Amino acid sequence: MKLEKTWYSQYPETISPDMEFPVKTMTEILKETVGQIPENIAIKFYTKEIRYKELWSLSTMFAASLQQSGVTKGDRVAIMLPNCPQYIISYYGILRAGAIVTQVNPMYLEKELFHVLNDSGAETIVVYEPLYPLIKAIAHKTALKNIIVVSFQPENLSLTEDLSFEQFIGKAMNVPLTPVEIDPIEDVAILQYTGGTTGISKGAMLTHRNISVNVLQAHAFFKEEHKFGEGRCLTVIPLFHVFGMTSCMNLNILNGATIILLPKFDLEEVLQTIKAEQPTTFPGVPTMYIALLSHPNAEAYGIDSIQTCNSGSAPLPVQTMNAIESKIGAKILEGFGLTEASPVTHCNPPFGIRKPGSVGIGVPGTDYKIVDLSTGEQEVPTGELGELIIRGPQIMKGYWNMPEETANTLRDGWLYTGDIAKVDEDGYLYIVDRKKDLIIASGYNVYPRDIEELLYEHPAVQEAVVIGVPDAYRGETVKAIIVKKAGHDVTEPEIINWTRERIAAYKVPEFIEFREELPKTIVGKILRRALREENRINSKGS
Repeated sequence: MKLEKTWYSQYPETISPDMEFPVKTMTEILKETVGQIPENIAIKFYTKEIRYKELWSLSTMFAASLQQSGVTKGDRVAIMLPNCPQYIISYYGILRAGAIVTQVNPMYLEKELFHVLNDSGAETIVVYEPLYPLIKAIAHKTALKNIIVVSFQPENLSLTEDLSFEQFIGKAMNVPLTPVEIDPIEDVAILQYTGGTTGISKGAMLTHRNISVNVLQAHAFFKEEHKFGEGRCLTVIPLFHVFGMTSCMNLNILNGATIILLPKFDLEEVLQTIKAEQPTTFPGVPTMYIALLSHPNAEAYGIDSIQTCNSGSAPLPVQTMNAIESKIGAKILEGFGLTEASPVTHCNPPFGIRKPGSVGIGVPGTDYKIVDLSTGEQEVPTGELGELIIRGPQIMKGYWNMPEETANTLRDGWLYTGDIAKVDEDGYLYIVDRKKDLIIASGYNVYPRDIEELLYEHPAVQEAVVIGVPDAYRGETVKAIIVKKAGHDVTEPEIINWTRERIAAYKVPEFIEFREELPKTIVGKILRRALREENRINSKGS
């Protein structure tokens, strides 16, 4: 989408799809920030503070310890942590050692975890102490050799057989880091998995260039919103999520801001943190903002310190956005991105027109267009629906060990997103539906097939289809429609409890509907979209 109309011509340096950026790595960006403001606070975690020079030193020691443990360039090192300083130290240490950060959702249960570890071939993992028993239970069935345990309660570490984070990092106290030569464009920095328990879960290979350029793109787009060394970012979005990784961690390191970490979203704790720390930015998902909006006394906590809220991962209702802006006084900038794009591709501009219901325009260096759904080759006219395709330096290298999936998704330099969208006469993008059947519940990506595969393991299930249904709080929630096997009986609570024991909580169906049969095409394919539309109509009518 060439932005050549109306007010766009006023901002050529900010929104041009032809804008170019220097080739560098995130570790180089961190080093530059350290050189400018070594004494500034990089991380605030409750009462603990880590300065930029300390973050550099600790990541250096972690990288050297990885090398001492046999980790070499290209090896995968998994991080399975909530938001905490050890996450950021590990992340940058892994990159400095030339290894590949493998993001693991701490909510994963055995089946999901087993898939990611074996698919990536990770031999080292940094894990949160309460999850340590889960890792130990499956370690012998994976390639894991090194388990590094992070605890917020050190007394619990006496129960573990492996090294604590502090012990591991101490191994390299007097050991120099061996420099590793990185090709930013070719070398993979991050394996970011798109799904959960089955083979449909894909590891997007994000290069050093991908993740650093996406931060530079966002910086150029929001440059008037941030003053170097002065920002304070409330970081509740999980850093293992690609949105949190880029918008909360990497962008703020470029900006020399303080990253205020909270390990989970607890409304009262968030409000108390806002009152004590007075953050200036608060990236989040709609459910977080809705919770703030619903609190009767939120203004008493000084929420007016927040100047900008970047909303992503799920659609933000227009009415909700207007109410939040009125209550907080901050600009709500809704955007769009996807794992395969590191992730940011679009956002409503802070410097120009914001259009409620739209996810905005492309960030600089990003080209995009809407193509026909049948062939994906012809660009459709303005205002018509089609598939969104994107081109830019933040687009992934491909999927880990999945050449066919890569070829289907990356074609002639364009990323085929699978999202049905349209653009208006000003080039603003509107996401209308998902060609893929992704459900986004409270900002988490839920892949229906993951849950369907699991449901088919239940002895009473003959057929199952999973859809997203509207939810006032979560945006969407999960519903399973099931046909029972003849002679078998099972109840809704039994199915829900059975799935809860086997998959992460955010994937568990909230509703179960039993039917005698499912609607299908003439060739026997279940009409998932018809079921989704039927449920949306019923939801509106209820």
